Amino acid sequence: MSKKVLLTKEWLAELQDELKVLKEVKRVEIAEKLKEAISYWDLSENSEYEDARNDQAQLELRIQELEEILKNYELVSSISDAKKWWKVNIWSTVTIMNKWEHHKWEKEVLKIVWTTESDIYENKISNESPIWKVILWKSVWDIIKWKSPSWEFEYEITDIK
Repeated sequence: MSKKVLLTKEWLAELQDELKVLKEVKRVEIAEKLKEAISYWDLSENSEYEDARNDQAQLELRIQELEEILKNYELVSSISDAKKWWKVNIWSTVTIMNKWEHHKWEKEVLKIVWTTESDIYENKISNESPIWKVILWKSVWDIIKWKSPSWEFEYEITDIK
């Protein structure tokens, strides 16, 4: 049995909407692309056909992934009842100052979310990420030193919401 996926109501709704769009809209679009590409006859040197087949394969993988998540999830509240506001925990929004070379500091704001909701482009980091494991249960003004295989980081937590 696969691991349960923890989802909030909002994220569950987004995944259900995405699955619906993929099945009802994207599948139809790709079927049309395939139909058009096949009409060019020679499939051995038909880049449109290959592209459409690749798109179809990626689409079906995503549909399968979403269906698996939606078969095996557990609904959680967005803020844990046990949350301690003064400590970093799941759903915390953490402001950190990242110390770079030459004593230059850079501010970052990270939202700690479940793995299924992580998005590096929105600074949403997974509760299974290495940085999460380092800052868990830390408080404001704590200094955290963390080594990655290629770099050493130093952070100071300046705010937790």
